[in-house]
Amino acid sequence: MSNQQRGQQWLEELLRLSNVSATVQVTDENQDSKASYWLTIDQSQLTEAEIQTLIGTNGEVLDALQYLANAILNLGQLPVAQAAYTVELDGYRLRRQEELRILADQAAQKVRETGQDYELRSLSAAERRQVHTFLQECEDLETHSQGQEPDRRLVVRLRP
Repeated sequence: MSNQQRGQQWLEELLRLSNVSATVQVTDENQDSKASYWLTIDQSQLTEAEIQTLIGTNGEVLDALQYLANAILNLGQLPVAQAAYTVELDGYRLRRQEELRILADQAAQKVRETGQDYELRSLSAAERRQVHTFLQECEDLETHSQGQEPDRRLVVRLRP
């Protein structure tokens, strides 16, 4: 069974066990050598309340589902066989990705204007990784995370 099929079946079974009747579409987002899949929950049979429950406050439930998918589906897999799974519902990830790109651009602009380090707070680990990735394109900036959860922050600064 492929990683793609495993991801789809696992999430559909989790939803079924949670008394949520929904199918999952898988989109292959393979990049470089790492297998990457978007598991999109079909919302057509869900109520607005079910959608909001599955997304949670600030995407916390969706983040938890995604964390579980990545942890469980990669458990016992050799590193070369592991995949990255993104769980999507109601366009939440796409909207949040655009918000994060705007935050990254604003942080970059602020650092360039002031020359001072700039901290981004209240981001999940996955969101911090996305901002790190967005800002990798900037040759004059570098990023790192500091602090301990739940107060871990992403710091943007000029390269020395």
